[in-house]
Amino acid sequence: MAGKKSSVFFCQNCGYESAKWMGQCPGCKEWNTFVEEALNRAEVKSIKASADVKPSKLSEIAMTDEARATTGLKELDRVLGGGVVKGSMVLVGGDPGIGKSTLLLQVCQNICKKGFFVLYISGEESLQQIKLRAERIGTFDDHLSLLCETNLTLIKGVIEKTKPDMVIIDSIQTMFDEEISSAPGSVTQVRASTSVLMQIAKGSAITVFVVGHVTKEGVVAGPRVLEHMVDTVLYFEGDRHASYRVLRSVKNRFGSTNEIGVFEMRETGLFEVENPSQYMLEGKPKDASGSVVACSMEGSRPLLLEVQALVSRTSFGNPRRTANGVDYNRVNLLMAVLEKRVGLHMGDYDAYVNIAGGIKMNEPAVDLAVIMALYSSYKEKPIDEGTVCFGEVGLSGEVRSVSMPLVRVQEAKKLGFSTIILPKVCLKTVGKVEGVKLIGVENIREAVDVL
Repeated sequence: MAGKKSSVFFCQNCGYESAKWMGQCPGCKEWNTFVEEALNRAEVKSIKASADVKPSKLSEIAMTDEARATTGLKELDRVLGGGVVKGSMVLVGGDPGIGKSTLLLQVCQNICKKGFFVLYISGEESLQQIKLRAERIGTFDDHLSLLCETNLTLIKGVIEKTKPDMVIIDSIQTMFDEEISSAPGSVTQVRASTSVLMQIAKGSAITVFVVGHVTKEGVVAGPRVLEHMVDTVLYFEGDRHASYRVLRSVKNRFGSTNEIGVFEMRETGLFEVENPSQYMLEGKPKDASGSVVACSMEGSRPLLLEVQALVSRTSFGNPRRTANGVDYNRVNLLMAVLEKRVGLHMGDYDAYVNIAGGIKMNEPAVDLAVIMALYSSYKEKPIDEGTVCFGEVGLSGEVRSVSMPLVRVQEAKKLGFSTIILPKVCLKTVGKVEGVKLIGVENIREAVDVL
């Protein structure tokens, strides 16, 4: 039919494109996430290759250092790789209410003090609401300009006219392009808006920060759709009801993707936590069974955490297992290793494992701490307060090596811990450390014998 309107189906979770509707997305395996959107097919004109366009040889390309500007927040600079790169595009994602807008407003405050001009564009809040939050944070100068607009054509015109050094888009789900027929927040609109902003960032050497919301229902296209388009992807993690926030780099073309930044939410904004290990260990109980300190690595930063376990006899036929902050299946695996290699009968006991503070840790180096906490709770034997343990546990009960053991030992010593249980193969790497007793173990039976 001549007047038939062509359309395409997009997955709202990952952006997978399909010619027909499907119940399950082949890309992310989520169910009922496909939506139909009209496809505007523009006339494609053939363009002949110009003789002036020539490829460049690798040896002919001149290397230049990226011009970076510090944000005034050391934790954010660490995650970004040393600061904000001029002309880059940074996506900040996270749950609603986690503190994304507050963080970017504090960045605006610090950048403006250095004489840079910042344009803050909001599609969700009014000018009065933004000023109310700004007054809570502190004082701002006239280098910061605010704009409440969602039309991308008008926004592009304002940016070209004012020529700011940095642009904040809060949020990308509210922006829309008049040339796209789909509704704001759809996958097509979000992709088109990001593409326009990317051209502005690269063409005019303007740093662009984009806020992307993540909803549990998956109704709005999340920032995962845009990860391949931007230079850096940052995720704000943490419970809205807790005081701490963790900023994690998922993608970074100008730095490491393993660094994290820790912040504390207060009434006047976000404050940096320069020593997160000490912050996470506050309130640790004394002489309590099932509690042990583990050391995990987040990029180049060691992080000491309290691993808690509670083992109690079950009142039902099937024992209950709960894991908070660690992988649930990993806890079941470690409990099976305990039962098989050490002889603990865990089948009649409920087990609850928790990382104090609500932080999530997936590094295998926490395995040994989980084993020690479970055994301590089962035997009702408290672990010495000055003990730290780390190591990966295999199915045969062996304790395997982990990365950067010396850095972990030095962090534990700095915070006053005197005994460290670690894989025996790591002793050669660590060597001798004054004031610290190093106990190398080959398997979990040797580890639990320390108790």
